Amino acid sequence: MPYSTDKLNEEKVFKDPVHRYIHVRDRVIWDLIGTKEFQRLRRIKQLGTTYLTFHGAEHSRFNHSLGVYEIVRRIIDDVFEGREEWNNNQRLLSLCAALLHDLGHGPFSHSFEKVFDLDHEEFTRRIILGKTEVNKVLMKVEKDFPKKVAEVIAKTSKEKLVVSLISSQIDADRMDYLLRDAYFTGVSYGNFDMERILRVMRPREDQAVIKKSGMHAVEDYIMSRYQMYWQVYFHPVTRSAEVILTKILHRAKYLHEQFYSFKYHPIHFYSLFEEETSLEDYLKLDEAIILYYFQMWQEEDDVILKDLCRRFMNRNLFKYVEFDPAKEYKKLQELSGLFQKAGLDPEYYLVVDSSSDLPYDFYRPGEEEERLPIHLLMKNGEIRELSRESEIVDSISGKRRTDHKLYFPKDILKDDSSKGKVKKQIRQLLDIQ
Repeated sequence: MPYSTDKLNEEKVFKDPVHRYIHVRDRVIWDLIGTKEFQRLRRIKQLGTTYLTFHGAEHSRFNHSLGVYEIVRRIIDDVFEGREEWNNNQRLLSLCAALLHDLGHGPFSHSFEKVFDLDHEEFTRRIILGKTEVNKVLMKVEKDFPKKVAEVIAKTSKEKLVVSLISSQIDADRMDYLLRDAYFTGVSYGNFDMERILRVMRPREDQAVIKKSGMHAVEDYIMSRYQMYWQVYFHPVTRSAEVILTKILHRAKYLHEQFYSFKYHPIHFYSLFEEETSLEDYLKLDEAIILYYFQMWQEEDDVILKDLCRRFMNRNLFKYVEFDPAKEYKKLQELSGLFQKAGLDPEYYLVVDSSSDLPYDFYRPGEEEERLPIHLLMKNGEIRELSRESEIVDSISGKRRTDHKLYFPKDILKDDSSKGKVKKQIRQLLDIQ
């Protein structure tokens, strides 16, 4: 029997708090799960620093990747199979791309990427195509199968329908992380009727569409996503932790460039500092490694690195006030000068952080990051863009919401034992009396 169609003698199941069970019958999928590159995802949190805000948010990208795989498996095996527009030869490609879509994420994903100018999607591609255990498994399917999987994840594949299952405005990736993140953070915002959406999903040449009768379930999904972004993903306390995390990494990189002699040499960071990160070095990084250094750097001689690490490890985070950079830039300049007088480097202790989200966008040719809209399948067979039928979705379509916060160490500013006069001026400007 060809490897691509080989089945396990007995179905394997993972008990899952979101989908109840995750079912694996294909040997290729089982072998991919067992690779060291996929197992590494157990050591990467799905929500980065969010556990410092919602203490239950300890789940990993391993959990999430299995969840995305299971949703795609159910769409294909329970809904699409036997339908004229679905080519079942794309089944394994879809399942592998769903399982491996987050393979290249690093520790504390997006914060880490910003500091070191990395791209997790590029590393996903390198893992799939490089000398890895994942690549060996995929090569056993056929020689160009790793390339096909990488193209689906990169959204460059000609199999547009397959791409839409894991990367669109209503895909398995988003459906899983909304439900999973809501479950582990303990909030109700992310819950929606996924069962209904899956039942009314239909294959078309370029993307999956939703039967008109399922429109209200899709409205609920979009509003859930909107609420999760502002109540969980952009939570100001989580952002405070990310600010400190980012500043620790910036400080460590700066000290390395200044030939500072670390007590605990950051050997795992050297290739990152030099911007020559090999795949081998990248795969050695996980959150346990990062937290080890943060723990050790609490004993460094550098005052800033030591303080920031203590703050992160002991959850002594920065406080914040609302801030409008467009209107208050002069105030920021004044604060920056006062921080320097108070002995606080504004580069590390006075930080503007912005969050922005577009809950739903319809197709606009020529724009950057063009988004395929969600399409409804009408009773007469016509295809209609969602916001043309839904007043709720129309009301938020194309509307970008942005939020700015100014972060600072309130505990230091309240301590008048040194530079008390300057700190009082700062407190008055920040209105934190």
